[in-house]
Amino acid sequence: MDQTLIFDSELIRRYDRSGPRYTSYPTAVQFHEQFGTADYEEAVKKSNLTARPLSLYFHIPFCDTVCYYCACNKVVTKDRNKSTPYLNRLRREIALQGSLFDRGRTVEQLHWGGGTPTFLSNREMEVLMEETRRHFSLSETGEYSVEIDPREARQDTIARLRSIGFNRMSLGVQDFDPNVQRAVNRIQSEEETHRVLETARQEGFASISIDLMYGLPFQTVKSFQKTLEKVLAFRPDRFSIFNYAHLPEMFSPQRRIHISDLPSASEKLAILQSTIERLTSEGYLYIGMDHFAVPEDELAKAQRSGTLYRNFQGYSTHSDADLIGFGVTSIGKVSNAYSQNQKDIEKYYAEIDLGRLAVFRGIALDTDDVIRCDVISDLICHFYLDYEKIKKKHGIDCNEYFGSEISELAIMEADGLLSISPTHIQVQPRGKLLIRNICMVFDRYLRNQKKQHFSKVI
Repeated sequence: MDQTLIFDSELIRRYDRSGPRYTSYPTAVQFHEQFGTADYEEAVKKSNLTARPLSLYFHIPFCDTVCYYCACNKVVTKDRNKSTPYLNRLRREIALQGSLFDRGRTVEQLHWGGGTPTFLSNREMEVLMEETRRHFSLSETGEYSVEIDPREARQDTIARLRSIGFNRMSLGVQDFDPNVQRAVNRIQSEEETHRVLETARQEGFASISIDLMYGLPFQTVKSFQKTLEKVLAFRPDRFSIFNYAHLPEMFSPQRRIHISDLPSASEKLAILQSTIERLTSEGYLYIGMDHFAVPEDELAKAQRSGTLYRNFQGYSTHSDADLIGFGVTSIGKVSNAYSQNQKDIEKYYAEIDLGRLAVFRGIALDTDDVIRCDVISDLICHFYLDYEKIKKKHGIDCNEYFGSEISELAIMEADGLLSISPTHIQVQPRGKLLIRNICMVFDRYLRNQKKQHFSKVI
């Protein structure tokens, strides 16, 4: 695969519109409440007829303080006892879900997200993993990852996480600049971050990812490069460089961020360009949408082998796994159906207390959805669409089935974003940063959809 990436400022400005991030297709906008528990259980029955492995996602919604940029579903509290009633329901949900899936199906991936998973005590984390192992068959060689807030990682937290099975982690940093940290209410010292990084290396974590965010208040190219250099000194395995999407009408904490403090569009673009140039000069590969990895990382290997996949946790190494979501607002994909748990924590509690799954909406994919899902996945993961591969899997002629879409892509081809042949579509180095725009051409829902609030593609 050609790893060349070209940053074309003029093209990016011209194509910089709002659009889905394609952690799923159809996107969550299409989920509906006519899809319920019975539909989910039917999807599980179909799934059990396969030998597909499993991927588990657990949403831990609690945070000690609110970061103003945050768009996650969270419960902000300093009361550590708040976790007890939540974990009680989560354990019941694990039992309910475990009873539906064949025990012979192995869990190859597991992820704790949030919120802040390390809001939990060491003992609470131990019990949660014990309960998971009681109802699911966890692989000895699986990829088990956890999101870490270094401010919440106590002295022995990292060692305890490693001892219960976690072997990968992502650390939230965002920015070390004091002015930026004060503006977004995330005060995090370099020392506590480095302590967690060093401990993770010592404990044998196989992969460490760092989250940074550009477009925050008071950021400049120079200030962001200082943060980047400090993190590069540790040589993490992966970087996630997220674009801050300012949508205060959707996410109330963002109302505390003053729009006048945000960097200009040109400065924001310059921050991204300098970051890409610095990371690639250090040997990091551009995996796609926000993600960079060293060549020997599993994401880079999966991309080279054609097994890279994208789901609600971002890029994933297992395209053949069914995803089960646990906890409030979590999303899963089982067979050809997406499902989502209740978003309100009290409603989630009420469903579990009645001995029921907390599924409240979702969507069963039709034939066209499945085809377009595969097309978008191939483009967003591999920057390449092989018509013959799609034909073998779905029995369609891409030139006929996607005739109007291919015609529409001709404009992008003329701009150098991609090349089109009778057998394939190849995303060019200038088009990789605009892959969302390319995928949007294949999204049939966007054509008839009322205006939706999506983030900018860059």
